[in-house]
Amino acid sequence: MAAARSSAKAHSAARPLDLVILRDPRAIKALAHPARLAVIDELFAGRKLTATECGEIAGLSASAMSYHLRALEKWGIVRRSEATGDGRERPWEAAGEGLMVDSAEPRASAAGEAVLVARQLDRQRADILGWISGQDEAAAAWYDSTVISSGVFSLSHDEAKQLSEGISELVARLPRRSAADAPTGTRQVRVAFSVVPIPAGNQQPEPA
Repeated sequence: MAAARSSAKAHSAARPLDLVILRDPRAIKALAHPARLAVIDELFAGRKLTATECGEIAGLSASAMSYHLRALEKWGIVRRSEATGDGRERPWEAAGEGLMVDSAEPRASAAGEAVLVARQLDRQRADILGWISGQDEAAAAWYDSTVISSGVFSLSHDEAKQLSEGISELVARLPRRSAADAPTGTRQVRVAFSVVPIPAGNQQPEPA
């Protein structure tokens, strides 16, 4: 799931992603719900899940989860997939390969975006701390591929935009695999980055 207000143009150099772009503040608000966000990552990773399976992920009953899935469907975030198995319950799938918030009304959507970003950061924090505290011999081979980095740079608007688009282009080249199609030896990897101007009151002093 893309970060709020990222740029769709960032994918132009690679194969363009089929993005679900949220511009309506009401759609952004609808997304920023714990139960809905709990299944968004799974669906946009390529999984097709029934309401019962989504409910197990979110800790809700199938009927309660169906309500949330229909709310996401209303805004074009998820959709019904083709029936599988006995066809008694059609699974749900993401309505695109990626999800991006690009509000046309930044002030109107600010509260919804703040909740959405906070939820995303909570999930990232849980994944990172879970990885650090739970590493074992089986995970040792992944150590040199793990990066947790943060820095502050003085950039122009154009430089920041170029950085955002360059990183997004790299991410767009990554293979899009569902869990069922993933080759042996792969595992889910969370890729997250932010390019965000620091508020004026929080500016750090220039190095001497």
